[in-house]
Parts: sequence; structure tokens; C-alpha cells
Amino acid sequence: MTYQVLARKWRPRTFAEVVGQSHVVRALTNALDEGRVHHAFLFTGTRGVGKTTLARILAKCLNCEAGVSSTPCGKCAACREIDEGRFMDLLEVDAASRTKVEDTRDLLENVPYAPTRGRFKVYLIDEVHMLSAHSFNALLKTLEEPPSHVKFLLATTDPQRLPVTILSRCLQFNLKRLPAEPIAAHLGRLAEAEAVASEPTALRLLAVAADGSVRDALSLLDQAIAFGGGRVTEADVRAMLGSIDKGQVFNLLDAVAAGDGVAVMQRVDELAEHVADFDNALIEVSGALHRIALAQIVPEALEEGTEERARIVALAGRLAPEDVQLFYEIALMGRRDLPVTPEPRGGFEMTLLRMLAFRPAEAAPAAGPRRGEVGRPAAATPAARAPASGSPASSESAVCQPVPEPMPTETPAMPSGAEDWDRVVEGLEVSGLTREMALNTVLLARDRDTVRLLLASDHAQVMSDMRKAQLQDALARYYAAPVRLLVEVGTPQVETPAARQRREEQVRMDAAVRAIDTDPNVQSLREAFGASVVDGSVRPER
Repeated sequence: MTYQVLARKWRPRTFAEVVGQSHVVRALTNALDEGRVHHAFLFTGTRGVGKTTLARILAKCLNCEAGVSSTPCGKCAACREIDEGRFMDLLEVDAASRTKVEDTRDLLENVPYAPTRGRFKVYLIDEVHMLSAHSFNALLKTLEEPPSHVKFLLATTDPQRLPVTILSRCLQFNLKRLPAEPIAAHLGRLAEAEAVASEPTALRLLAVAADGSVRDALSLLDQAIAFGGGRVTEADVRAMLGSIDKGQVFNLLDAVAAGDGVAVMQRVDELAEHVADFDNALIEVSGALHRIALAQIVPEALEEGTEERARIVALAGRLAPEDVQLFYEIALMGRRDLPVTPEPRGGFEMTLLRMLAFRPAEAAPAAGPRRGEVGRPAAATPAARAPASGSPASSESAVCQPVPEPMPTETPAMPSGAEDWDRVVEGLEVSGLTREMALNTVLLARDRDTVRLLLASDHAQVMSDMRKAQLQDALARYYAAPVRLLVEVGTPQVETPAARQRREEQVRMDAAVRAIDTDPNVQSLREAFGASVVDGSVRPER
């Protein structure tokens, strides 16, 4: 028996049946109904979004025996023959297989002659960007001034490769990639029409996997029906696509949020039983972190009614927003590094271990959550943020997470000199370039709640409004009182904390070099073997 695939069986035959391209359909419908039909149209967009389908519907509208309109009858000989692909005056050309200028000239030889059956002779050139430069030159004059009975319909997935001379002679319509929701709804209607039992979550998985292409979605639906024996279930679709159960992803993030390295490795073992593509696993982890960030910052943007919403909101309450942002960046870098790892699972595990080992600098909880935040947790103590004992990351976090000094129980006095400012900088809860900025400043003056600092001019590039605000907030937390920060740029007359650190480091380095030079064993090796100490190999003890 002959089976017609769903992508062909349910191909739209009228503008009303086209899914998700209303901006193009509206323009074509108005042009046809008002009799303002251009002689050349260019349809662009990714694969499977309806370029050639719209071109065929337009050809049918132009040649319908009932007259030119946006609603062809679909019953006359011209409409039926166009639907069946055998209309003599619709010339479909695959430019990918006819790139030579001779092929284009042969095609254009018949342009002056009137159509055989229809009202217009329609040239539909698919993948037009594949034509050679000489072919475009041969087409150019005809495309600019064709006979009144000729229409050109061009389609391409890569409009950037078309000469501007061709683009300027066409009406260009950009077809968009469809979101998953309308594709899933369309698949649901077709599954119902085909009397196929389907689950909404399974159809959404197929729609996401189609990546904006309705044709790809229909092909995947065909495959899912065959895979499930006439049913489309979530479990079957996940198995067919090799996708991950969202519950497993959230279980993994629960373990990361708890800092439990042993639990993380157990969750990876569970994932490995069902997942062969760890790049896809990182995509799912990144997607979950994105939704968690939405729940924390813009909860209104989170989809309502999804099964995983409760898990997302729960994780949004357990994780600090800065942790979520860091984990997301680590997941993206993990995907980038995955192709060069010795084996994919190891790269996936290292990405998770980085999430356990590295955390943003701790910040004291604000007086209340920012507007739009859902359940932002208070800053955890260093002990609570460290991985559980026995976890693979516990030894690394001891190195990568220095425990900050505890906050003073009493409100510290405002600094009065360079030594006091060194002590203040050591106690500030800032990191990265904000700490670098603080280390290269000296205290100029203080007056009640105002602190004036002088930033060394050779480090002026690290200063920004954002870092000034971060430093001001850190000072306010340190003093437990509002602080107004003023920063000037110049040449400090006293030593900055960074300069003091460099001087002390140099003192330790000189002492280490002297200790090596005067060591009896080193002197014996020099005398016996002519040995020498490699420059730069000496490191002071810390």
C-alpha cells in the first residue's frame, strides 16, 4: 500500500491553512484582493517554514479559473493540477541542480511566449542563492521587465548570497521560525484528525525538537507515531529523541544547590543510564537555570501551568541569584569545552564540579527582596555553602573558597589612616575587579557618612559606576550604616593596600632567595656539579 507522509498530506492548500506566517499572508492577501500583484516575489527563511508552499498557493491564486483572488476555489482543473504538481504553466526549478548560465538561458527562452493553460506563466525558483553570478546576470534583465503574463517566485534559505541587484527587483517576505507553542497546537490538531492518541507534553517535545520548522515537526510526528505503535507518549518521544526527563535535571540541580558532591555524582550515574548526548544534558541544565533566573527576577515571565513550575520556584528560593547566573555561565563554558574533553561524561562532570567549587563572594542579605524576586534566600554561611564532606569537590573548595573573616559584632569606627584603611579593605565583601579597585585606593578623608578615596591613576580603568556602587554597598555593610562614596583619580602620596601587599611579597621573595643561596645543601651541589638555581623557581612560603 502507498502511504503519504504527513508533511505532504497536510501541506497547506490555502492561505487560511498556513501556520504562523500571518504577516506574509496578510500582505499577499491584500495584494491579490486589490489587484496590486508584483511581478517578482522573494520568500526567505529557514527550512520547513513554508516558502515553496506559499509560492504554490500564490500561483494557484493567480491561475484559478474562478478569477484572481486570495481564496482559490481548489476545485477547478488549474487548482487541482497545481496541488498535484503537474500544471504546465507553473515551472518549478531547483537552482541547486541548475546553477550554470546555460540552464538559466534555456529557462528564460520561453518567457516571451504566452501561457499554455493558465492566466499567468509562473517561474518558481527554489534555493535561488545557488545560481552562479553569470546566471544572475542572465536573469537580471528579465526579472526587471518581464512580460505581463509572467510572474517570478523565488525562494531561498540564504538571502545574504543574493546580489543586491536581484533583491532590489523583488518584493521580499521574511518567513519567521515558529515558536514551539503554535507548532505543538498544530501537531495536536493533526494528531486528532489522524485519530492518533497523543500527550500534550509529547507534542511539545516534538515542537521544541523541530526548532521552528513545521515540516520537521510533521516528520518527527510521523516518526513518533511509528515508534509508539500508533500512540504518541512522552516516554516514547523522549526515548526517540534521546532527551532528558526534566525531573532528573531538577534532581541534579537540587544536589548542586545543596553542595552535595556525592549526590551530584549519583544523579550523573542516573542520567548516564538514559542519556548518551551530554551536550544535550548541558542544554537542559542551562534551560532550567534560565527559568530559575526568570522566577527570581521576573516571575511574571514564567510560564503558568507547567508541571515543573513548582520545582523551578523551589530552586529559585534555595539558590542565590548570583549563584544562578554563575552556574549558567559555567554550563555555557562547559558546552564550549565539551568537544575537546577526553570523554563527554568527564567533561559534564567537571562542569558540575566547577559549580560546586566556585561561588560568588558572599553578600549579607538585603533588608528585603528586590521588586519581582521570588523567595530570594538569605546569604548562606561559609560552612553551609561548602560542599558536603566526602564529596569530590570538598578538597577543591577548600582551596577555591577562602573563608571570609567574620563580620565585627560591633560597628567599626570610620578609618582614620592608611593602616586602618588596609584593615577595612581586608574586611570588605567584594571580589574581582571591585576588590582590585579597593586595593588600589587610599583614604583621603571622611565626614560622617561620606568616604573620599583616591584611586591610583594607573588603575583608573577598573573604575565604573557599577563597581563604585558595589564598593559603596560593601562599605555600608561593613559599617552597618549608610555610606556615601566619592572616588577621585590621582597619584597617592601614601602606600595603597595593593602596594603594601606587593612590598611584603617582595620582602618574602628576597628572604626566600637568600635562604636558598645560603643553604648548605645548595652550596654543596653548586661546588660538586656546577648546579645553579633556575630563575623564577623560588617561591616564598605563605
